[in-house]
Amino acid sequence: MTVKRVRVLVSGDVQGVGFRWSTRDEAAGRGLNGWVRNLADGRVEAVFEGPPGDVDEMVAWCRRGPRWATVSRVEVVEEEPIGETGFAIAR
Repeated sequence: MTVKRVRVLVSGDVQGVGFRWSTRDEAAGRGLNGWVRNLADGRVEAVFEGPPGDVDEMVAWCRRGPRWATVSRVEVVEEEPIGETGFAIAR
């Protein structure tokens, strides 16, 4: 199976609106591995690892976010997969 890994940085009104929790639920529902966390500068950072189509769907979801979020920018960087297991809300 081909595995894709991306690091995503989401800007906008994305903290304090359930973005991390929703991201965890969305990623887990797609069977993706990785993590999500808030950054001190107000962005949310996430890593998704799994089948390419599912990773791409998750990136598309990040461009919208949960209904309370207002996403203004999403940066995506492809990385080499490292074998993440599970999906966590990191600190």
